[in-house]
Amino acid sequence: MGIIIRQSIKGTIVNYIGAFIGFLVTFFIATKFLRPEEIGLVRILLEAGLIFGALSQLGISFSGIRFYPYFKDKKNNDNGFFFWTLLVPFIGFLLVSLCFILFKSPIASYFSKNSALFVDYYYFIIPLGFFFLYMVVFETNANVLMRIVVPKFIREIGIRCMTVVVYLLYAFKFISLDYFVVLLVCVYGIATVLNLIYLFSLRKISLKPNFSFVHKPLRNSFLFYTLFATLITFTGSIMGKIDVFLVGGQLGLEDTGIYSIAFYIAIIVEIPYRSLVAISLPEISQSIKDKNVKHTNLLCKKVSLHQFLIGCFIFLLIWINIDFIFAILPNGHIYANGKWVVFFIGLARLIDSSFGVGLSVLNFSKHYYYSLLFTFGLVIVTIMANLYFIPIFGMTGASLGTFLSYIFYIALLLAFIKIKLNVLPLSFNLLKIVFIIGFMLGVSWMWKTFLTPMLISSLQSLWALVLNATGKTFLVMGLGLILVYTLKVSEDVNSLAKKYAGKIGIHI
Repeated sequence: MGIIIRQSIKGTIVNYIGAFIGFLVTFFIATKFLRPEEIGLVRILLEAGLIFGALSQLGISFSGIRFYPYFKDKKNNDNGFFFWTLLVPFIGFLLVSLCFILFKSPIASYFSKNSALFVDYYYFIIPLGFFFLYMVVFETNANVLMRIVVPKFIREIGIRCMTVVVYLLYAFKFISLDYFVVLLVCVYGIATVLNLIYLFSLRKISLKPNFSFVHKPLRNSFLFYTLFATLITFTGSIMGKIDVFLVGGQLGLEDTGIYSIAFYIAIIVEIPYRSLVAISLPEISQSIKDKNVKHTNLLCKKVSLHQFLIGCFIFLLIWINIDFIFAILPNGHIYANGKWVVFFIGLARLIDSSFGVGLSVLNFSKHYYYSLLFTFGLVIVTIMANLYFIPIFGMTGASLGTFLSYIFYIALLLAFIKIKLNVLPLSFNLLKIVFIIGFMLGVSWMWKTFLTPMLISSLQSLWALVLNATGKTFLVMGLGLILVYTLKVSEDVNSLAKKYAGKIGIHI
């Protein structure tokens, strides 16, 4: 786990720097200078581009990691692995582009009533999808080479810095909305090129394919797996975005914009998972290939434990300060309507990021085709839940439907991989985390009940809000961290704590 922990820590640092920049862009630039419907437009365009790219992959983000151990050969430049990861998705891009053009009418018809502005920029999704596609392809190649930090820097920091420039150009009226969308697409094009340059700088990839290596059994296995991986990737992408499209189609771009801001707050919960799972997947794939069930179980338990631990702390940090967040947000009174969206989406992302590693295990096993049933079932349940709850609770209904769908999905998934593969990400230490979070919530409630009224009444409003949020956060988080260390929730966390405490002369 050494390289996994090092790369995960570096990747997580990059993610959080990027998240901070994204926080500034989304919450202090977008909300101040863009109308909610324009934020909704950007969100739908980006999500549509992501789905376009995901379907175009033809499952390469999964099949690349699964089959790289078979291609891996330093002497023969990995038998042309990089070439195949370029060719397969390009074929997918051509097919999806054709379908995208043919199905414009029904798609435009659905959005034309409440989100007509999206229809005006429909064809921008094609180049956006292309860039999203090859960003994933190049990141997958970096992942299998155990190099995730630079691609994450480009995605999490580079893209956001360039986006800041585009937003400010539009905010100060140097460009029109049309050019704003054009430059937004160009940002992802630049990021894709930077990823390609980085891969070549590693000097570990080759565009020369080894056709003789791709023998018939390997080719058939790859094609069969790719078919299922394509459907899994597509349904998985739809799963993460269906609520946005349903809100956009049924409630309009303004509600989509509010929902998006709440969504961006909530998904901070899963940021550590992006690094942790990215660097863990190649080792999990190798472990499953070697039929090492014990090691697979150990990896999954560690990934789930650490993500649940970090995710719970982040979720709690957000929730105990949610009113403060909306109070300091430009036009926060508008976006505060999404408060309960933050709660339900945050819980959904916490559950999925903590235990969704089970789906990765299933994808890399001989039973991978069952993944399609799970993801497809999840999409159906989510759509049904959203269609039921949105008319009743509006945008909050969309988040509630998504949360309940994830609960149902994860429960079935964990039961299945335990029965079929004897792998279970759950461990006793997860209960310790639940106890710790319950205690922290109790402390937060006591602070809010007894101290908040005193602070608000004795100080000016802004300083009262800042002092209240800061004091409560330090107390709750500090007590939580002490309990994590005392109860020995994670040996890795305790070891790191001792190591870094020792460097500053503190012995614990």
